[in-house]
Amino acid sequence: MSENKKMHIKAGDTVVIISGKYANFKEKTIGKVIGISPKEGKVIVEGACMVSKHVKPRKQGERGGIIKAESAIYASKVQLYCPKCQKGVRIKRKKTDNNERIRVCVHCGETL
Repeated sequence: MSENKKMHIKAGDTVVIISGKYANFKEKTIGKVIGISPKEGKVIVEGACMVSKHVKPRKQGERGGIIKAESAIYASKVQLYCPKCQKGVRIKRKKTDNNERIRVCVHCGETL
C-alpha cells in the first residue's frame, strides 16, 4: 500500500454523511471536518459518530468519567456540501489562470 493517499476532503470542509449508521435520510447530517487521516482513509466529522470514552483522572483533583467524543468514519461515506445546491455533491478540479487548483461543484459550478 502507498503511504500518501489523496483525499477529496480537507480539514475545515463542510460535509454531508451519505451512507451508514450515521446518515439521517429524512434530514441531512451536515457537519464540519475536524481532522483527516489519509493513511486510514478516514475523517472525523463534528457532531457525528459519537462514542463514549472512559477517561481516567490524570492529575490530582481532576475528575474521571465517561465523556462523549467524535470517532472517525470512512471518507467514502461523506460528500462535500455545496451551499448553492444545498446537498452533497461530487467535485471536479479546475486550474485558474495563475495555475492554482480549485475545487468546483459538478452541478452548479460553485467554487468550494
